[in-house]
Amino acid sequence: MSDLLNSLSLSASGMEAQARRLRHVSENIANSDTPGYHRKVVSFRSEMESGTVTVGPVRLDQSPLVKVYAPDHPLADTTGHYDGSNVDLVIEIADAREAQRSYEANLRLFDQARQMTQSLFDLIRR
Repeated sequence: MSDLLNSLSLSASGMEAQARRLRHVSENIANSDTPGYHRKVVSFRSEMESGTVTVGPVRLDQSPLVKVYAPDHPLADTTGHYDGSNVDLVIEIADAREAQRSYEANLRLFDQARQMTQSLFDLIRR
Protein backbone atom coordinates (compact mmCIF):
# COMPACT_ATOMS: atom_id res chain seq x y z
CA MET A 1 0.00 0.00 0.00
CA SER A 2 2.79 2.42 0.85
CA ASP A 3 4.38 1.80 -2.57
CA LEU A 4 1.21 3.04 -4.25
CA LEU A 5 1.11 6.13 -2.05
CA ASN A 6 4.82 6.72 -2.73
CA SER A 7 4.20 6.56 -6.47
CA LEU A 8 1.40 9.13 -6.07
CA SER A 9 3.81 11.39 -4.19
CA LEU A 10 6.60 10.94 -6.75
CA SER A 11 4.42 11.72 -9.74
CA ALA A 12 2.85 14.71 -7.95
CA SER A 13 6.31 16.13 -7.23
CA GLY A 14 7.23 15.66 -10.89
CA MET A 15 4.10 17.51 -12.01
CA GLU A 16 4.83 20.38 -9.61
CA ALA A 17 8.43 20.64 -10.82
CA GLN A 18 7.35 20.75 -14.48
CA ALA A 19 4.66 23.33 -13.70
CA ARG A 20 7.31 25.58 -12.16
CA ARG A 21 9.52 25.04 -15.18
CA LEU A 22 6.65 26.08 -17.47
CA ARG A 23 6.13 29.21 -15.37
CA HIS A 24 9.76 30.28 -15.89
CA VAL A 25 9.62 29.46 -19.60
CA SER A 26 6.52 31.65 -19.95
CA GLU A 27 8.29 34.47 -18.07
CA ASN A 28 11.21 34.16 -20.50
CA ILE A 29 8.89 34.33 -23.50
CA ALA A 30 7.02 37.31 -22.06
CA ASN A 31 10.29 39.18 -21.50
CA SER A 32 11.99 38.26 -24.76
CA ASP A 33 11.82 41.88 -25.95
CA THR A 34 12.82 43.42 -22.61
CA PRO A 35 16.21 45.16 -22.91
CA GLY A 36 18.86 43.63 -20.67
CA TYR A 37 16.74 40.61 -19.68
CA HIS A 38 18.62 37.38 -18.90
CA ARG A 39 16.61 34.21 -19.39
CA LYS A 40 15.86 32.11 -16.31
CA VAL A 41 17.15 28.54 -16.23
CA VAL A 42 15.61 25.93 -13.93
CA SER A 43 17.44 22.90 -12.57
CA PHE A 44 15.95 19.87 -10.86
CA ARG A 45 17.11 18.08 -7.73
CA SER A 46 16.20 14.62 -6.54
CA GLU A 47 15.59 14.27 -2.82
CA MET A 48 17.43 11.11 -1.79
CA GLU A 49 15.27 10.21 1.24
CA SER A 50 11.87 10.53 -0.41
CA GLY A 51 12.85 10.16 -4.08
CA THR A 52 10.78 13.21 -4.99
CA VAL A 53 11.82 15.83 -7.52
CA THR A 54 12.20 19.47 -6.51
CA VAL A 55 13.16 22.57 -8.42
CA GLY A 56 16.64 23.80 -7.59
CA PRO A 57 17.60 27.43 -7.47
CA VAL A 58 16.66 29.48 -10.51
CA ARG A 59 19.75 30.77 -12.31
CA LEU A 60 20.11 33.52 -14.85
CA ASP A 61 21.62 32.49 -18.16
CA GLN A 62 24.97 34.24 -18.45
CA SER A 63 25.27 33.99 -22.22
CA PRO A 64 25.92 37.36 -23.85
CA LEU A 65 23.02 39.69 -24.52
CA VAL A 66 22.14 40.44 -28.13
CA LYS A 67 23.28 43.85 -29.34
CA VAL A 68 20.36 45.60 -31.03
CA TYR A 69 20.93 48.47 -33.43
CA ALA A 70 18.28 51.12 -32.89
CA PRO A 71 19.68 54.66 -32.78
CA ASP A 72 16.24 56.07 -31.84
CA HIS A 73 15.93 53.88 -28.73
CA PRO A 74 16.34 55.73 -25.41
CA LEU A 75 18.80 53.08 -24.15
CA ALA A 76 21.02 53.26 -27.25
CA ASP A 77 24.65 54.21 -26.72
CA THR A 78 26.70 56.50 -28.95
CA THR A 79 27.01 53.77 -31.60
CA GLY A 80 23.21 53.31 -31.71
CA HIS A 81 23.24 49.89 -29.97
CA TYR A 82 21.61 48.67 -26.79
CA ASP A 83 21.59 45.31 -24.99
CA GLY A 84 18.60 43.18 -25.89
CA SER A 85 17.71 39.92 -24.14
CA ASN A 86 19.36 36.52 -24.49
CA VAL A 87 16.03 34.71 -24.86
CA ASP A 88 15.79 32.47 -27.93
CA LEU A 89 12.13 31.77 -28.65
CA VAL A 90 12.91 28.48 -30.42
CA ILE A 91 14.68 27.16 -27.31
CA GLU A 92 11.89 28.40 -25.04
CA ILE A 93 9.21 26.72 -27.14
CA ALA A 94 11.20 23.48 -27.15
CA ASP A 95 11.60 23.70 -23.36
CA ALA A 96 7.88 24.34 -22.97
CA ARG A 97 7.02 21.34 -25.12
CA GLU A 98 9.42 19.11 -23.16
CA ALA A 99 7.99 20.31 -19.84
CA GLN A 100 4.44 19.72 -21.10
CA ARG A 101 5.24 16.16 -22.15
CA SER A 102 7.00 15.42 -18.87
CA TYR A 103 4.01 16.82 -16.99
CA GLU A 104 1.64 14.62 -19.01
CA ALA A 105 3.78 11.53 -18.35
CA ASN A 106 3.71 12.23 -14.60
CA LEU A 107 -0.03 12.79 -14.81
CA ARG A 108 -0.50 9.38 -16.44
CA LEU A 109 1.61 7.76 -13.70
CA PHE A 110 -0.43 9.55 -11.05
CA ASP A 111 -3.68 8.39 -12.66
CA GLN A 112 -2.44 4.79 -12.90
CA ALA A 113 -1.45 4.77 -9.23
CA ARG A 114 -4.80 6.31 -8.29
CA GLN A 115 -6.68 3.66 -10.27
CA MET A 116 -4.62 0.88 -8.69
CA THR A 117 -5.31 2.29 -5.22
CA GLN A 118 -9.02 2.49 -6.00
CA SER A 119 -8.99 -1.12 -7.26
CA LEU A 120 -7.24 -2.21 -4.07
CA PHE A 121 -9.87 -0.51 -1.95
CA ASP A 122 -12.62 -2.16 -4.00
CA LEU A 123 -11.01 -5.58 -3.40
CA ILE A 124 -10.73 -4.93 0.33
CA ARG A 125 -14.42 -3.96 0.56
CA ARG A 126 -15.56 -7.31 -0.89
